[in-house]
Amino acid sequence: MTAEIVNLNKVRKARERAMLEKEAHQNPLKFGQPKSERNLLQAEQRKSQTELDGAKREADHNPDSSDDIDPSNAS
Repeated sequence: MTAEIVNLNKVRKARERAMLEKEAHQNPLKFGQPKSERNLLQAEQRKSQTELDGAKREADHNPDSSDDIDPSNAS
């Protein structure tokens, strides 16, 4: 029953390498787009939002509006 001898420095360095490799794989997900692409995407989103806002119809739900004439009350 002999125990396996482990070099603690190698274990520590292997753990740090694994952590750095995991972080390196996560970075493209976090910082994947260049600034120019991010700016272009944001500009397109702003443009489409302003187009949608411009195309909205103003809803006037005032019951006293003259547009809502009841045919039975019309003279």
